Amino acid sequence: MAAYRYKAKDEQGKAFSGIMNASSEQDLHEKLKNDGKFLIEAKEQKSSARTKRLKADRLADFCRNLGKLINAGVTLVRALKIISEDEATKQSEREIYADVLRSVRQGMPLSDAMMEQEETFPSLLINMIRSSENAGNMDKVAEQMAEYYSKEHRLNQKIKSSMTYPKVLAVMIVVVVIVIMGFVLPQFDELFAQMDSLPVTTRILMAISDFVKNRWYVLIFFGVVAYIVFKLVFSIPKVKYYRDKAELHVPVIGKLRKIVYTARFARTLSSLYSAGISILTSLTIAKTTIGNSYIEAQFDELIAAIRAGENLSTAIERVDGFTKKLSSTVMVGEETGSLDSMLVSIADQMEFDSEMAISRMVAMLEPAMIVVMAVIVGFIMIAVIQPIYGSYQTIAKSAG
Repeated sequence: MAAYRYKAKDEQGKAFSGIMNASSEQDLHEKLKNDGKFLIEAKEQKSSARTKRLKADRLADFCRNLGKLINAGVTLVRALKIISEDEATKQSEREIYADVLRSVRQGMPLSDAMMEQEETFPSLLINMIRSSENAGNMDKVAEQMAEYYSKEHRLNQKIKSSMTYPKVLAVMIVVVVIVIMGFVLPQFDELFAQMDSLPVTTRILMAISDFVKNRWYVLIFFGVVAYIVFKLVFSIPKVKYYRDKAELHVPVIGKLRKIVYTARFARTLSSLYSAGISILTSLTIAKTTIGNSYIEAQFDELIAAIRAGENLSTAIERVDGFTKKLSSTVMVGEETGSLDSMLVSIADQMEFDSEMAISRMVAMLEPAMIVVMAVIVGFIMIAVIQPIYGSYQTIAKSAG
């Protein structure tokens, strides 16, 4: 299904324009005709931002509104119509919801209509909605997913806000070094030129200073190139796999990252399994939400082991990247026959642990970056003072 940018008019001659998904231009014509509009012009969008997945906060708002409206007795079609006409929502999102509404009006289940939007809606939400269609509890599932995506959004925001100070500190380090190298150290050129010899550290420092002052554009060029190369290299699946694996085994930080990944997986698995989705399907969907390709790659073996009759707790215990607490809790749930409630319990506990882990990571980063700044500034000061102090000693000896 392609996205078309179209222009149309209704019977009163009022002009409309926008973007709509359709299998062909004729299909687009039929969809607009059903809405009382007549197609004037259409152009297929080769690359559309609408194929991008909705962010967690937008998914939370959609699920919350859908759940409240259906719980209030509003029909699904009318609920989607209200959501698609909400002026507080961005135009691009309203068009997505309008497309979903058209498909539902034509008799398509909501889950299939959402899947028709390519990657706009995550597979987790689509499967949860499909489960609710069979169970007849779409309002409860929608509200449950609203809470899920709200928690995901809060965690993401916490990570971003926690990293603000380290990022500012990193920028300050770069700015301080540039100012010292490009503006402060050149003031010592004449003084150092009068000296017979300079220490190695001073010569290195002045060479760097001259380069920054006279060839700053080269640094910018190589900085941009390095950034692009870095992005391209780590977009290669094999490289990303080994990077994600190494991340989990870095001292201290690796342990904290495991907590974050375990919390994310536990919350997704608990939501899916509690909704009545089979454990194999739940695992297949949950693995895509972890955010670490190394952990995700281990799930093919895990799912195969469960199909062969192995317990979930035993299979999860072998996954390199999860905390031991997860497999222990799952084992208790299997033994007591309350796996769904134990998954919810471990999800809540791991989310709290992940927030604490993020706070600890930031607490370690801040002093480490301050030490880096102190080392850089200290090296510069020693390199500048050392020849000056040496010249004073020479003068003192000659005077004596």
